[in-house]
Amino acid sequence: MTIMKPLVLSTLSISILCSSVVLAQRTPQSLADAELPSLLAIYKDIHSHPELSGHEERTAALVAKELRAVGCEVTENFGTYDQPNLKCHGVVGVMKNGSGPTVLVRTDMDALPVHEETGLPYASTVTTKNDEGRDVSVMHACGHDAHMAAFIGTARALGKLKDSWHGTIIFVGQPAEEAIGGARAMLKAGLYDRFGKPDFALGFHDEADLRTGHIGVTSGYTYANVDSVNLTVRGEGGHGAYPHKTKDPIELSAEIINALQTIASRENNPLDPVVVTVGSFTAGLNTTSFPTK
Repeated sequence: MTIMKPLVLSTLSISILCSSVVLAQRTPQSLADAELPSLLAIYKDIHSHPELSGHEERTAALVAKELRAVGCEVTENFGTYDQPNLKCHGVVGVMKNGSGPTVLVRTDMDALPVHEETGLPYASTVTTKNDEGRDVSVMHACGHDAHMAAFIGTARALGKLKDSWHGTIIFVGQPAEEAIGGARAMLKAGLYDRFGKPDFALGFHDEADLRTGHIGVTSGYTYANVDSVNLTVRGEGGHGAYPHKTKDPIELSAEIINALQTIASRENNPLDPVVVTVGSFTAGLNTTSFPTK
C-alpha cells in the first residue's frame, strides 16, 4: 500500500494534467486550426459546384448535412417564394444548450452568373440555363463559398465548446441572396415564429479591401439593404435612316438611366448613403421575320 499510493497519486496527477492540457487546447483558435484542412476542402468543393439563386439544391444539402453532423436539429427547404412554382432551399439548424440568449448565425448560399477566369485548379466550369432560359456560366464570385466554410466551422466549434456557452443557436443557410428574395421567403414562411426570434444576429461578408487575417468592425449599419426593379420600355422601331418615324425605346431608355442617377444626387439626403445601379441593359432585339429566298 505504501508503494501503490504514490503511483495512484502520480497517475491521478497525470490524468488531471492531461485534462487541463486538453481543455486549454479547446479554444476557438485551436479548433479553427484543427478544422482548417477540412474546411478548405469544403470551400473548394462548393466553389467548384456553384448554383444560381433559387437553385441551391446541392449546396443546401451539403450545409444541412454539416449542421446535422454537429448535433443540430435541421429543417430543409424552408421558405416560401411569391412564385408558387419555385422551391426555396432555405436551411435552418437549431443547436440548443440550456437556458440563455438566442443567437442567429447566417450564411448565404447562391452564386452568380459569371464566367470564372482565375485559372485555379478548383475553378468553376459550371454552365446552366438561367431563369430566362439563357445559357450562363456560374461562379462564386461574391465569396459565399467562403461564407459557408466559415459558417460550418463556427457550427463545429460551438458544438465542441458547449461547456463555454449556454443558450440556443439558430444557424440559417439563406438562398437567393444575390436575387434578393431568399431572406424574404424565409421570413414569409415564419422563420422567427417557428424557431424563435433571436436576441442577436451575427453575419459577416468577405471584404477584398481588408488584409488577409484581419476583421473589419463598424458600429451602426453596414453594407446595404437592396431592392431590385425590372423596367421594360416599349416603342416602335424603324429604319435607321428615318429615326423621326420611330418611337425609339433605346434613346428613351438611355434618358431613363441618366435620370435614375438623380435619385441619389437630388432626391435623397446626401448624408444618407444610397446607390442606384443599372446592372443590365438589353436593347435592339429584332423580332421581325423577313422572308428569305
